[in-house]
Amino acid sequence: MRLDLNADVGERRRDAAHDGALAHESELMRHITSANVACGFHAGDPGVMRDTVALAAAHGVAVGAHPGFPDLEGFGRRELQVAPADVEDFVAYQVGALAAIAAAQGVRLQHVKPHGALFHMAARDAALSDAIARATAVIDRSLILFGLPGSELIAAGTRAGLRTACEGFADRAYEPGGSLVSRQQPGAVIVDPDDVVTRAVRMVRDGIVDAVDGSPIAIRIDTLCVHGDTPGAAELAAQLRSALDAAGIDVRPVGRS
Repeated sequence: MRLDLNADVGERRRDAAHDGALAHESELMRHITSANVACGFHAGDPGVMRDTVALAAAHGVAVGAHPGFPDLEGFGRRELQVAPADVEDFVAYQVGALAAIAAAQGVRLQHVKPHGALFHMAARDAALSDAIARATAVIDRSLILFGLPGSELIAAGTRAGLRTACEGFADRAYEPGGSLVSRQQPGAVIVDPDDVVTRAVRMVRDGIVDAVDGSPIAIRIDTLCVHGDTPGAAELAAQLRSALDAAGIDVRPVGRS
């Protein structure tokens, strides 16, 4: 049994707190196996992208693109009504930019994981998902597309001939149908570390996660997300990694055999 442990990183801009943020992400990188790097549209900038790729490479962490809506003010978490053709363009733009920054450091991208509202809208919208999959394939057909299990995004990746990876969220609450509870709802983010770790191990080992109404959901995942901007994310990642190792789960990047 194996699992990839990923985190959303590089979600900042260069400012007085830059060095502190890098120190936090350096600690986080010690425990994860894949990094989803913001590409400048919802967060990040070219310098932060470069520094984050270098940090991941130094820790042996696989690098992926984390493209989002062009929405710095809303951190990419607001649902925007955008034509699929425009989504295809700005996803290709973001993934291509990060691929070039990574290539300059001798790093090849492993995967693409849409961010925030784009991720959740694509999960239920085939046209948006196909646009994301096309943009990914244009940049590099070896890229792995991350999405919710059973989502339109996973189906679109398969249609485009891409490898896909089903993603789970240990620190997010699930609706009975398998979608994530909106962040606008109370209890959407699970903050107790013990609860997060217990849910994560059960999700991977038993293929089960409890929905908000208490009903069990069957779930199969290839990668598990820790949100890098969650307070205490590095400590939580360390606890998750330790628990997964103790459960006999082989934790490694999803793209490495």
